[in-house]
Amino acid sequence: MTIRLAAPPILNSIVDGEGVRAVVWTQGCLLRCPGCHNPHTHALDGGFETDTERVKFDLRRAKGVRGLTLSGGEPFLQVAACADIARFVRALGWDVWCYTGLLHEQLRADPQSRPLLELIDVLVDGPFILAERDPLLPFRGSRNQRVIRLRETPPVAP
Repeated sequence: MTIRLAAPPILNSIVDGEGVRAVVWTQGCLLRCPGCHNPHTHALDGGFETDTERVKFDLRRAKGVRGLTLSGGEPFLQVAACADIARFVRALGWDVWCYTGLLHEQLRADPQSRPLLELIDVLVDGPFILAERDPLLPFRGSRNQRVIRLRETPPVAP
């Protein structure tokens, strides 16, 4: 299965969620929030295409990592590929964080989002809003964004 990435996976981040994490930066975002931290990930045809098996191979090499963060771009533009990677790391015992410009409520209402949403432990949702920017917030860029621990949230309805 192919996935379009903005950059190769990072295998040792301490700023993209709790603990030492690997980060997969997806390519493509339709929101294009003014002031976005990752504007280079917006173009749908930017970055590079690779195979999820290659991404999993890279992630398998990570040492001391306890989780994966899916960021971007917008991971929910590539649900199947991101779910494939998330399923793989969960089998390794890792947790999964995901950054999205969409709202949790929107994702729950969209059946196409569920294959990925059901694999996420922590969702950081909402568009970046420059007027709400706060560099002191942990794990988010603007006050409107939420850090939602999905394992403590009622399950997605069938």
